[in-house]
Amino acid sequence: MRVFSGIQPSGDLHVGNYLGALQQFVRAQSLDAFYCVVDLHALTLDVEPVALRERTTELAAAMVASGLDPERCTLFVQSHVSYHAQLSWLLECVAGYGELTRMTQFKEKSDRAHGVRAGLLTYPVLMAADILLYDTEEVPVGDDQRQHLELARNLAERFNNRYGNTFTVPRAVTPAAAARVMDLQQPTRKMSKSVASELGTIYLFDSPEAIARKVAKAVTDTDGEMAFDWERKPGLANLLEMFAGFTGEDPRAIAARYHRYGDLKRDLTEAMVEALAPIGERYRALREDPAQLASVLAIGAARASSVAATTYQRAADAIGLTHPT
Repeated sequence: MRVFSGIQPSGDLHVGNYLGALQQFVRAQSLDAFYCVVDLHALTLDVEPVALRERTTELAAAMVASGLDPERCTLFVQSHVSYHAQLSWLLECVAGYGELTRMTQFKEKSDRAHGVRAGLLTYPVLMAADILLYDTEEVPVGDDQRQHLELARNLAERFNNRYGNTFTVPRAVTPAAAARVMDLQQPTRKMSKSVASELGTIYLFDSPEAIARKVAKAVTDTDGEMAFDWERKPGLANLLEMFAGFTGEDPRAIAARYHRYGDLKRDLTEAMVEALAPIGERYRALREDPAQLASVLAIGAARASSVAATTYQRAADAIGLTHPT
């Protein structure tokens, strides 16, 4: 079973990234798994070159610290494998302008932006290229990425129908719990790296004191009823989902054993601190040995390139490009 996924180095990782992505990556790495830091996607934002390099390294270290084992999976940086950009162009010539403008994230971000980059429109096609390059069968995704995965499926099927059987059509896999962790202060909005409130986002490397403070101040409600109900009690449901993500339990079962919000928040804090502390320790050790991390990423890029080259050439041949002499 071939698995692929990536994370953009666009800000500090938070517990939503851990529960919705990194934790799922670790569980799937016993399969034939490819994971990458999608640094090319970060170029759709206005980011300083020095900051992009630093965030790319930080994210790679965090992925290893979270439990990814380079001996069991392929971990690399997207821009280190040139076939991602090459295949993206072939797929752009199959994609339709209309379907790209209908992407929810494009509509939301372009409404907020003063100047819209062309890359903001086309980056879902690059995301599709990321996935299709590796004959991916399963993609661990959060709820907010399902539309992009569906685009990858559509482009693969369209290319196959037009040029012959070339790509594996991937399918989405979402976690049973905590697929989408919400802001602790605004539980109708997703917890975000780029849109963060001081108390709404718990970062992966927050101190135990910071975690306790943010959980204690998390929005719930005033009626005191302990129930897992996203419609009536989004704040409480978010906490229960997070608790389930860290413990592997069912959020309804967790709700059933508590009577007070304070007790729930206290135990959630303990579970979170216990899970995140060793990740922080491994991360700091990796950051102190940049040569080791660079070696891991170079080995991963070489391994990824050998697979991606085969897929890209298959697509190039199918679409009618000639070989260099």
